[in-house]
Amino acid sequence: MRIYLESSVPNFLFHKDSPEKQAITIKFFKEKLSKHKGFISDLVLDELEKTPEPKRSKLRGVMIKHKLKALKSTKEAKVLAEKYIEEGIIPQKFSTDALHIAIAVIHKMDALVSWNMEHIVKLKTIKGVNEVNKRLNYPNIFINTPEEI
Repeated sequence: MRIYLESSVPNFLFHKDSPEKQAITIKFFKEKLSKHKGFISDLVLDELEKTPEPKRSKLRGVMIKHKLKALKSTKEAKVLAEKYIEEGIIPQKFSTDALHIAIAVIHKMDALVSWNMEHIVKLKTIKGVNEVNKRLNYPNIFINTPEEI
């Protein structure tokens, strides 16, 4: 499986305020990413660069250790993300969330994994994204938490 990791997933490896999600994320990296191909995007890398040290170095180490390949946010992905926003699936204020989904769809990921329950891992989003994708001849995408993979 080709799995796109939205920014929240690697961040939860170091999120001590939520030990349950941290444990699930650690297990996901150990057990699931060893069996599947993991991807991030230039958006994730941009967010990583804004992260203060020493967490930034730790996150870089995770990317290297797990050989996470960075996908580009193409013009096609930006157009698709805008469509999700126009359709009211993702609010304009959270356009980065729409772009994460669009990048995963454009690059034909089997699944997008996120801990963002507000705008990404949400029934309304999953249903709306896949309706738009079908209408525009893009593949369906599974959107899950690390626990569900």
